[in-house]
Amino acid sequence: MAAHLSSGRVNLTALREAGRRELREFLDKCAGPKAIVWDEYLTGPFGLIAQYSLLKEHEVEKMFTLKPGRLPQADVKNIIFFVRPKLELMDIITDNVLREERGRSPQRDFHILFVPRRSLLCEQWLKEQGVLGSFIHREQYSLDLIPFDGDLLSMESESAFKECYLESDQTSLYHAAKGLMTLQALYGTIPQIFGKGECARHVANMMIRMKREFPGSQNSIFPVFDTLLLLDRNVDLLTPLATQLTYEGLIDEIYGIQNTYVKLPPEKFAPKKQGEKEGGKDLPTEPKKLQLNSAEELYAEIRDKNFNAVGSVLSKKAKIISAAFEERHHAKTVGEIKQFVSQLPHMQAARSSLANHTSIAELIKDITTSEDFFDNLTVEQEFMSGIDTDKVNNYIEDCIAQKHPLIKILRLVCLQSVCNSGLKQKVLDHYKREIIQTYGYEHILTLNNLEKAGLLKPQTSGRNNYPTIRKTLRLWMDDVNEQNPNDISYVYSGYAPLSVRLAQLLARPGWRSIEEVLKMLPGPHFEERQQLPTGLQKKRQHGENRVTLVFFLGGVTYAEIAALRFLSQMEDGGTEYVIATTKLINGTTWIKSLMEKLEPAPF
Repeated sequence: MAAHLSSGRVNLTALREAGRRELREFLDKCAGPKAIVWDEYLTGPFGLIAQYSLLKEHEVEKMFTLKPGRLPQADVKNIIFFVRPKLELMDIITDNVLREERGRSPQRDFHILFVPRRSLLCEQWLKEQGVLGSFIHREQYSLDLIPFDGDLLSMESESAFKECYLESDQTSLYHAAKGLMTLQALYGTIPQIFGKGECARHVANMMIRMKREFPGSQNSIFPVFDTLLLLDRNVDLLTPLATQLTYEGLIDEIYGIQNTYVKLPPEKFAPKKQGEKEGGKDLPTEPKKLQLNSAEELYAEIRDKNFNAVGSVLSKKAKIISAAFEERHHAKTVGEIKQFVSQLPHMQAARSSLANHTSIAELIKDITTSEDFFDNLTVEQEFMSGIDTDKVNNYIEDCIAQKHPLIKILRLVCLQSVCNSGLKQKVLDHYKREIIQTYGYEHILTLNNLEKAGLLKPQTSGRNNYPTIRKTLRLWMDDVNEQNPNDISYVYSGYAPLSVRLAQLLARPGWRSIEEVLKMLPGPHFEERQQLPTGLQKKRQHGENRVTLVFFLGGVTYAEIAALRFLSQMEDGGTEYVIATTKLINGTTWIKSLMEKLEPAPF
C-alpha cells in the first residue's frame, strides 16, 4: 500500500515537470541576477513544484515577501513579482516600484508573473497608477493543478466555493477546465465524462468548447484516464461538516495541513535527556514543522486508517524496529556487520518517523478522548443517522450558552440543517437569534452566506429527502469495522461520504440504478463522450483496472480522499482513483471561507 499509485499507471511527475519547464523559460527571459517578490499565498503551492535549488540555478539570489514600503536591499538587476491577479496586491506593487524608482540607482528591471492568469483589470490598474510601463515582462504562469501526492492534485483556490455559490463568479471553473485541458495534453484525451451539479456542467461545457476552438490540441497519446467524474461540492454539503476520523483527517481538523506541511506543538517532540523529567526547562518554543506525504513509508501506511486502528500499527512497527536494531549483537562476520551498517540509514529514518507519528498520535489522542470531543461526535452521528434532526438540539444550545467557538456551532447547526433538508422556520429562527445574541450582530452576514450556499436554510418543500437518500445510498452503516474495514464508512466511523458513494456506484453498477436519488440532489447529472483518434481506443487487458479522475469542484476533505484510496485498493474494485480539487478543505476552513464580519461604523 505504501506507494499506492506509483504501482498504478498514473505518474504525475510529467505534470510537475511541465510546471518546472514553464518556470525555467520565464526566469531565463530575465537575464542576470534576480530577486523574487512573493505573494505570500503562492509560496506553499510553488514549493511543491520547484525547490529553491531550481530557482538558484537560474540566478535567483534573493526572495522577499510582498508588503508595502521599500523593497529590502538587494544587489540584483531583475526584480520579479510573483502574484495572484488581485487589485489589493497591485496597490502594494505600485508602492514598491515607485519607491524603488525614486530611490536607488542603478536602474532595475521589473517583471511581473501573474498566477494563474494575466488580468486586464490588474494591468489597467497598474497603468492608471503610472507603473505598467516599468515592467519589461508581463506574463502568466498557469499553475492550475498542483501535484500534492502520487494520486492527488489541487488548484489551491481558497475562494472557489464562495465564488461559485455566492458570487456566481465562474473564474475558478474556467481555471479548472484549463487545468483539465493541460492534463489531457499530457495524459491523453479522457474518453468518458460524467458529472453531477451546475458547476460540473459548466466545466464540461468549457472543456468541450476549448477542444472545439483548438482542434490542434487533439494529441496522439494513449489515454491514461478512462473516466472523468466532475462533482459539485454542493451535491454533498454534509461530508465536510462532519469530523473526519482518519489519521490524516484528524491532523487536519486539529492542526491544519498547509501544502503538505503541518505545524505541531513542540513539547511532545523535545528529545528527553536521560534522567530528565517531563516539562524540563529547555523545552523548544518554535512549532515543530513536518512534511506529510506518501514518500514517508509509515505515513503512507497509516494516513488513511481510522484513528482507532493507528495505535496497533505503531506498536507493531516499534517491535519490528527494535528487533532490527537488536540484530547488531548477532552480526559476527565482516559481511554481516557490513550488511547491518548498509541498512542503518533506512532503520534510523524509520525510527525517527515512528517517533514523530507516535508523538502526533499522542497529541490527537489527548483531544479525541476528551468529553467535549465525544459529546460533539455523538450529536454529529445522531444527525447523520437521522435522530432528532427536526428540533432544537440541547447540546448545541449548551455550547452556545457556554460560548464555544462559533465555527463549532455553525458546523453543527449546518449539519443538522443538511440532514433534515433544511430546518423548520421556528427552529432556524431560534438558532439564529441565539447565535446573534451570544456572538454579536456582526455575524448576520455569515448566517446569510450559509443560507445562500444551502448550508443553513429553512425547509421549503415541507419534505425531508435525507432519509430516502441515506437509505438508498447506504450512507449510514451501523456495524462499521474500523480495524479491517470492508466499506468506505470507516472514515467517519459509520457515515459513508455521499460524494464517494456516488463515485463507487458510478463504477458499478452505474448511475441508472440510482436515478431517483440523483434527481433529489442539486443540479443536473450528465454524461459526455470524447471521440478518440483511431488507434487510441483502449483494449483492456484481463485484470487491468480502469482509471477514474474524480474532480471535486468546491473542495475535498482528507477523509473523502482516504475513502477513494480504499476503493482503489479493493481486490475486486476494478477501478483506480486519482483525485483533483479546487482546494483541500475541512469543515473549519470551509465555513471560515464563507464567514464575513460586519465592520462596526468608524464613528
